[in-house]
Amino acid sequence: MIHTVKDGYVKVENHHGITTIEFFHPQSNSLPAQILDELSQSIHRAGNDEETKVVILRSAGEKAFCAGASFDELTAIKNADQGLQFFSGFAHVINAIRLCPKFVIGRIHGKCVGGGVGIAAAVDYAIASEEADIKLSELAIGIGPFVVGPAIERKIGLSGYSQLAIDAGMWRNADWARRKGLYAELHPSVESMDESISRLSDSLVHSSPRAMEEMKKVLWKGTEDWDKLLIERAAISGKLVLSEFTRQAIEKFKKK
Repeated sequence: MIHTVKDGYVKVENHHGITTIEFFHPQSNSLPAQILDELSQSIHRAGNDEETKVVILRSAGEKAFCAGASFDELTAIKNADQGLQFFSGFAHVINAIRLCPKFVIGRIHGKCVGGGVGIAAAVDYAIASEEADIKLSELAIGIGPFVVGPAIERKIGLSGYSQLAIDAGMWRNADWARRKGLYAELHPSVESMDESISRLSDSLVHSSPRAMEEMKKVLWKGTEDWDKLLIERAAISGKLVLSEFTRQAIEKFKKK
């Protein structure tokens, strides 16, 4: 099933108990509100689908995995309510992954920026290629990685998260991300990465659904307040994005 949005899509396929959710946007797989909404709904549906035993989350193309928030939509935000609504989209995707009773495997084939790092951190098991460098660029445009912060901190610790958040212009390579625990595996080629994803997903399909559901609850222990916390964080970003600093910084980024 393909849910088309303006210039992009979210595609959902189920084969032999494996539900693959793929998103695409021509601007380096950036995330406008519609794609965020379709992603969270698709993950929620997969979690409630008895046929689904495991979920694979991926993006299309061969370059960036995800460039984070859509700059076009950021500059279109006119007030704090619109800002809250937009950044809540990231909260809903992360919480959908958290609450999904199935394991979500992330296929991270390329660079991740901002919200893309948040998605890579939120999945239960991220398998990446050596091209999957990461950067949290939010501070450079006058906002901050507030919504995705809890997911990233949970996975790589406060020290790793603070390094990414403070030095907003610096790329960290995929090996740095693997050593910090963001990626469970790192592969020298896309073929090797996909073989590993296939092996793991096939293994999980034949595992006990009840045992996996209970395991997932244990792994996410301590995040029960995220329904509220991530929306509070979205409100912070939603106000900051209105600043003149942010408007000018985004325009500079778009001209690069």
